[in-house]
Amino acid sequence: MSLNIKELVEKYNTPLYVYDFNNITNRYEELKSAYEGKKSLIAYAVKSNSNLAVIKHLAKLGAGADCVSIGEVKRALKAGIQKYKIIFSGVGKRDEEIREALKEDILLLNLESEAEMKRVAIIAEELGVEARISIRVNPNVDPQTHPYISTGLHENKFGVSIDTAKRMYIYAKKSPHLNPIGVHFHIGSQLTELSPISEACEIVADLVRSLKAIDIDIKFFDIGGGLGVVYDNEVTIKTSEYARVISKATKDLDVTILMEPGRYMMANSGIFLTRVLYEKQNGDKRFVIVDGAMNDLLRPSLYGAYHKIEAVQKDGEKTPADVVGPVCESGDFLGKDVELPLLDNNDILIVHSAGAYGFTMSSNYNTRGKVAEVAILDGKDYLIRQRESFEDQIRLEEACDTSWL
Repeated sequence: MSLNIKELVEKYNTPLYVYDFNNITNRYEELKSAYEGKKSLIAYAVKSNSNLAVIKHLAKLGAGADCVSIGEVKRALKAGIQKYKIIFSGVGKRDEEIREALKEDILLLNLESEAEMKRVAIIAEELGVEARISIRVNPNVDPQTHPYISTGLHENKFGVSIDTAKRMYIYAKKSPHLNPIGVHFHIGSQLTELSPISEACEIVADLVRSLKAIDIDIKFFDIGGGLGVVYDNEVTIKTSEYARVISKATKDLDVTILMEPGRYMMANSGIFLTRVLYEKQNGDKRFVIVDGAMNDLLRPSLYGAYHKIEAVQKDGEKTPADVVGPVCESGDFLGKDVELPLLDNNDILIVHSAGAYGFTMSSNYNTRGKVAEVAILDGKDYLIRQRESFEDQIRLEEACDTSWL
């Protein structure tokens, strides 16, 4: 992304998220072309970055949406994603969410337990509809990633075992209100090793074959997301190799490959800009205090995630510093021991690879307003979310009657 950072900061202030929409296009087309000649659908993981403009851009490219709340389903529909390209996943769906998703007639609901399946059947019967479903299978494969983003082991809360899945599919097949059309698995995020993906694909493909043998016609083979990206010096999986192992596992199956990329599309399509307030020295420890904080970008504080940080147009000898924000928590940092030159008030830092799980995980902790978001498309900048004001934050509280106090 070739940007005039200082102009953007002057125009939109800081902290600020900036997204490269041309790069989003490139990532989508690269992944789609890897499956050329095979039926496929890219269902963008809305949780990674749910800005309406981002979703609308992907909708125009032909993407579907992977959603984990009815709010995300509504966002996808509002942004122009076609209903037959929307998947509703998630471990804990409320009855009203299930009811609304069935009324919207989206592609399918991804189920995570027998109890959930029976709730869906009851609600579908009440509505007089047939619920198209997929079942999330937990193949018990070690994804070799951070434990917080591992989802494919029995110790994780997601999905069901192969044996439980078979029992669920048979139940669904017999139910007049359930139509089992898909199988789903997702072993974890930030995957950089191909072997766990290949192993999981083979296990789940064998399940599909056994289901087809008893006349349960699985039409969608949902491989989830999780393709790793470069934050530091990771060696990532080539999309051609990714597609090859999936195609190999499903070569004899007449299925549509469903993918749910989020981080892959967005992480390196976005940056976070923050302004230096001042420096502070505590003994031998150097701190660079900035106006961005853990409420704006939570990943470093939440699980020690690394983001490359560099100063804009600032030279000089570099020494290690912790980049910290104004939030009243010791865990409020964007980076530790970052090599930076001596910095002054109003200098700008770029936090790289911040397009995924940045703004969507932000909060109003310490009554801090959520930051603005800007899109860059063909060299032009567009505001896609206004900076949140104090009045925005208290609006829903002020709307309540407090005369009883």
